[in-house]
Formats: sequence, structure tokens, C-alpha cells
Amino acid sequence: MVLTGAAGGIGRALASAFAGQGVRLIITDRDTTALHRLAEELGAQGEVTPIAADLSAQGDLQAFSANLQARHGHVDVLVNNAGTEYPTPIADSAADASARWSALLDNNVGSMMRLTRALLPLMPHGASVINQSSIWGLTGVADFSAYVASKHAVIGLTRSLAWELAPRGIRVNAVCPGWIRTAAAMRSVSSMAAVQGRSEAEVEREILARQALPTMLAPDDIAGVFLFLASDAARSLTGQAISASHGEVMN
Repeated sequence: MVLTGAAGGIGRALASAFAGQGVRLIITDRDTTALHRLAEELGAQGEVTPIAADLSAQGDLQAFSANLQARHGHVDVLVNNAGTEYPTPIADSAADASARWSALLDNNVGSMMRLTRALLPLMPHGASVINQSSIWGLTGVADFSAYVASKHAVIGLTRSLAWELAPRGIRVNAVCPGWIRTAAAMRSVSSMAAVQGRSEAEVEREILARQALPTMLAPDDIAGVFLFLASDAARSLTGQAISASHGEVMN
């Protein structure tokens, strides 16, 4: 199986969970140092192969796909976890505002589409593609329009590919995590607090008050959703956007 964005908070938790199942795991990330450190940590649990790549670069994408084909020949599970998050207020008048908006969308959706397309020839009947979205792909929030648009697009891509790849027996689903205590999420809390003129603690309390279970999720908390979707136990599911948000979003 292939896991992208493996060096980040959620990615590390997913890598550990899948490695614990004894799968043959290929992890990739742009952060070469963190990626190889993670592979060393997980090596005792099974076969973990780190392949550093910037999946937004066509050359890296082609090299990654060729490397996989030469090493393993097929991909049973693809977890498109890589992505980025930063505020993009619509009133931003900086010279690079539009470029940053477009870059986030391309990184979060374009790279996902390109990698799935590149690896499709390696996917057998019964393969599973799992795309990382967000509850913000089901709702909306001020000042993060590019990120929100990208996560809505991930769900749209997931649903379209579920139909398109069904004749090949390939399932495609999305996971929509809620607030998870990662560095990226906490940067967003800080940004929201600064814009609203409030403390980070106030913003976090407001976030948790919207959840049926009012505690911040940890990366490990959602790993089981991915394990399930990757397994034959989820063979009835395709085209789904599953919210894992302590009840903040119920769909």
C-alpha cells in the first residue's frame, strides 16, 4: 500500500497503524529527513519503504510511479493523505494572494488526482483508494476559502472516481476528519484567534462546544477509519465521505 504525506501528524499515525497490520507499506513525503526517520521507527513492525517525493512536481511523480512499479508491481491500497492548510482571506491584497490560493488547491486536489492517475495501472481489481478530506469539505469557514474549496473538491473527485473506477472493481472513499491536535490545526486556531481578536483558548473552547463529544481528537483516533476502508470489511462502501469529527458534523 501507498501512503502520502506520511511525515505529518496524521500521516505518522496512519503509517504506524498500517505498519502494525504487517502490510507492505510505501510511505512518501517531501520532508526526506522526517520520512526516513519514520521508516526507521516503523521498520521493526514490518516492511516499510520510504520514497521521498514532491508529488506536485511532474518529474518526482513519474519517478515515484516508476520506482513503485519496479519494486512492487501493484498497489492494493492508496491513501492520499498529503495536503497543506493556511488562511487565504478573500480581502488579501498581497501580490501573491491569488498564486497562494491556486497553489493550495493544486497541492490538495491536483496532486491527489495526478498520483491516482499515475498509479491506476498498478491497481488490481479490489483495490481501495482513500482520500483525505475534512469536515470543512462538508461545511465552510471564514478566511480559509482555498482550503475549504480544496476539501469540497476532494469529495467531488472521490464521488466521480467511485463511478469511474467501479467497472475495474476499485473502491474510492474519503475521510473527513474534524479538529485533530496537529501542528497544522493549531496554526489554524492561532490564525483564527488573531483575526477575531480572541485568545486561542477561547477559539478552542468554541470549537469543542460544537462537538457531541467535546474533546480534541488525536491523530491516532481516526486511524481505524482508514484501516476499515482499506479492508475487505468495507467492500460495500464506495463514493462515501465519512465524517470523523466527534459529532461536529453528522451526515
